[in-house]
Amino acid sequence: MGTFAVTYAYTANSSAGRDEHRPRHVDFLQQQFDGGTLVKSGPFGPGEDPGALLIIESDSKADVEALMDQDPFYRNGLVAQRSIRQWNVVFGATTSAGASRN
Repeated sequence: MGTFAVTYAYTANSSAGRDEHRPRHVDFLQQQFDGGTLVKSGPFGPGEDPGALLIIESDSKADVEALMDQDPFYRNGLVAQRSIRQWNVVFGATTSAGASRN
């Protein structure tokens, strides 16, 4: 099982579209969280470019991509750029003490 950082950059002038699709987007994310796939997620703060960070546990990058293709924000063209990167957690990992950090 790997950990993946997914970042979204929203399309310009997509605020109304995000408001429209937010209930389905939140339901989708809630299902992933309840199932243990989504670890953390949320939008970037005020003063940042509109977007979000999601931390996902999955077997592969391809599985994360297929999952995130189902997000209503993505399916409705509200995500201008999406990045999926494997993330090797060192601090805060649930590994045993003394585990390799390479």
